[in-house]
Amino acid sequence: MLTDNFGRRFSYLRLSITDVCNFSCTYCLPDGYQCDQPRDFLSLGEIKRLTKAFAELGTEKIRITGGEPALRKDLPEIIRICKETPGIKKVAITSNGFKLPEHLPQWLDAGIDAINISIDSLDPRQFHAITGHDKLKTILKGIDLGLADGRASIKVNTVLMREYSGKDIQSYLDWIKDTPITLRFIELMQTGDNKEFFDAQHVQGSRIKQNLILDGWLPVIQNKSAGPAQEFYHPDYQGKVGLIMPYSKDFCNSCNRLRISSSGKLHLCLFGDEGLSLREQLQSDDIAPLQAKIVSLLGDKKATHFLHEKLTGATKHLAMLGG
Repeated sequence: MLTDNFGRRFSYLRLSITDVCNFSCTYCLPDGYQCDQPRDFLSLGEIKRLTKAFAELGTEKIRITGGEPALRKDLPEIIRICKETPGIKKVAITSNGFKLPEHLPQWLDAGIDAINISIDSLDPRQFHAITGHDKLKTILKGIDLGLADGRASIKVNTVLMREYSGKDIQSYLDWIKDTPITLRFIELMQTGDNKEFFDAQHVQGSRIKQNLILDGWLPVIQNKSAGPAQEFYHPDYQGKVGLIMPYSKDFCNSCNRLRISSSGKLHLCLFGDEGLSLREQLQSDDIAPLQAKIVSLLGDKKATHFLHEKLTGATKHLAMLGG
């Protein structure tokens, strides 16, 4: 098992397969995707070697991210590669769901276990204003199809923003009253490109947590491969609520994931100073050198991010690594 100098064990890999995104969300890519570097993304062969190397080092869960991963036409094959790798118990994906009804059958047939869809408002006009796309109806249809199929669990991510979230929170809670999904409120995080937006829009998740507890929501016991969300359930609701609060005390103590960028760089933290290239070691079917480099680089992982100090590292925007 991959372990750092602080005793944290890493069983979860977030694998970005592209940094391209077709949405222009106000908090991430307000001007749309800008192609400012070579689009030399990981090949299927490199992904296969990478997945095998991490699995043999104790990784049990892989989340496929972007940018928007569905923009890669070989996404079903990538899902299948991950799913068929010995040792990998769970394969998940995070997507904006722009063609979810069309893509869902391919993902399910390839073996996807969990699907996270980003929905930052349940009001179609607000959704359009945030993302630049009028796709809410299509996305909700895809979620209904996924729930009816039942093969993959479904979560919905929504970024908390002062301008939009106040009146939306109750509509989300009303939605999950009879909808068996996990809804996750994510605190807006400062990145290199969004300081002004962050200062104007940041909302503390702790306030929502307090309100949930007052309303009778109870904590869910998480397993070791779970993400950083604090989850809650209520006996009167079919859905659950998760809160991801990166500015909360001791947030990094339970860190269990590493990140690989679409260009083959290991990121020890979402807000680390730089990615550490594995591209040279990914060219050989002998994965021992690749594994040795991963283990060696893990020794540089810091105890915490430095978001409280307004240090965002090399992360200009969240599309770079899929969050």
